[in-house]
Amino acid sequence: RPPSQSSSASLRTGCMSSAAQSKPLAMSVPTKQQKEQKDKPTTFARIVAPDSFEIEAHYYNRVLNAQRHPLVESFMKLSNKIIAARYCHLHPNTDEKALKTLLETPREYFRWSGADLFSVTDNNGKKQMIVIETNSCPSGNKSLPLMADSVEKDSNYHKLLMHAFWPQVQSFKGTGALAVVYDKNDMENSGYAAALADISEEKVYIAKWKNDDPDPPAKICGGQLFVRDENMHWIPIRAAYRYVTQQPWARIPCATPKTFIFNPIICCLAGGRNKMCADKAYEFWNHKNWKHGLSVRTPVTIRDVCKKEVPIWIKSMGGCAVVKNPYSNAGQGVYTICSEQELKSFMDEDHRYDKFIVQSLVGNHEWSSDIKGKKYYHTGTVPNRKGETFCADLRLMVCSGKKGFKVVSMYARRAAKALTKKAPRGMESWAQLGTNLSIKLGENKWDTDTRRLMLMDSRDFNKLGLGLDDLIDAYIQTISAVTAIDNMAKELMKGGKFDRALYASVNNDQSLLDEIIEGDEVEAESDLLSSRS
Repeated sequence: RPPSQSSSASLRTGCMSSAAQSKPLAMSVPTKQQKEQKDKPTTFARIVAPDSFEIEAHYYNRVLNAQRHPLVESFMKLSNKIIAARYCHLHPNTDEKALKTLLETPREYFRWSGADLFSVTDNNGKKQMIVIETNSCPSGNKSLPLMADSVEKDSNYHKLLMHAFWPQVQSFKGTGALAVVYDKNDMENSGYAAALADISEEKVYIAKWKNDDPDPPAKICGGQLFVRDENMHWIPIRAAYRYVTQQPWARIPCATPKTFIFNPIICCLAGGRNKMCADKAYEFWNHKNWKHGLSVRTPVTIRDVCKKEVPIWIKSMGGCAVVKNPYSNAGQGVYTICSEQELKSFMDEDHRYDKFIVQSLVGNHEWSSDIKGKKYYHTGTVPNRKGETFCADLRLMVCSGKKGFKVVSMYARRAAKALTKKAPRGMESWAQLGTNLSIKLGENKWDTDTRRLMLMDSRDFNKLGLGLDDLIDAYIQTISAVTAIDNMAKELMKGGKFDRALYASVNNDQSLLDEIIEGDEVEAESDLLSSRS
């Protein structure tokens, strides 16, 4: 049975600790902070019923009035067999059988993902797509123009759940309700909840689980997820669609044997929310698959860099580089450095974690990083009337089901300012290179700069300068990256349990390890209370 309602402090950690239980309640004196918290309204999960999906509520207004580009529509309808044949026709060194197996094999953990890619070229004029990062909770469905004959129960939200999520729920056979838990992106997550209610033909709970909420409407107890309803009852959940992005490993353990969580937290730790571990996963995968003519292409990446070493690496790359907090997302913790002022700003800032990654910078031809014989620069958008070219990226969202991978959604983003021929001065490089649309207003407060969103419609897609073969290349790069991270996840979860010792060897950052321990402590305390119940 669900555990009884506990104090706000115990709700934050999942269940009440044994130390807290041993104290007589009569001796407890509420602190000022506890009194203030008591006066605040308690958050709870709301119910989404079947037949409540409304297209207008889950897509940008621009999308509702847009027509999907015919080339994009054609690409999204291609079978994996045709994609493999076309790619190998243009890349004769690639083993077609190995590629077809890659595209048609379902992943064990990482079944829903998105990759951000740049279209780049080099000094020899070779154009290709490279992976910038892979995301285990990607946005994108609200940005894809609908097909002309779309109906509300045939949206890309429904297709993703039907292909990758719902079959897993049916085979899991747990007990309890269905839920969507998230910490941002209300528009898409309410769409997933409504689509899931349509598919399952039952009510779905949707709970906003912020990392700074002292009394959240969701918790893990006894290896199972629970959400709090409006009557303050804790409802057991058998399967949950997760869009928890901010340090999710501090709230949700890797193993939840009584709740199927999609995607599980191990996908974040193995590379979907960890750029350091992702780069190692790519390296392992490349070593294994180079003989098949397959590899994940990325900028040159230096891992496990201490803060004091950052200036040395930037100097070795010619003075231009990108420094990243390995565990951030939504464009946060990414520093494009092209000047002494930008380097000084980075060095003066207090950082949450101990280790960073330093990557070669992809800029314009004259000021991209040149290291290890690799020098990529942006192909950019098609020049406008002023002759300006903008840096742009492509987000490709994919999912994996019984028959392998398929494209779910696509969109692009451009930088705020055009690329200049000479390196930016002062603090100006991010305006030319930063493409992410998320704007952080404060802790757990976000906005989106949709002015720079480029849709896959007849108006915007032509500006990207991409063709069918570029989209196929992006698709194969995305699936290669996802598979590499899934392989890492399998190594870390052998026997169904998180291998902490191996993870510490792969990603030896004590600040991160401490956060993961906190998540496991939640599970340990929960299991203790569950056994007493």
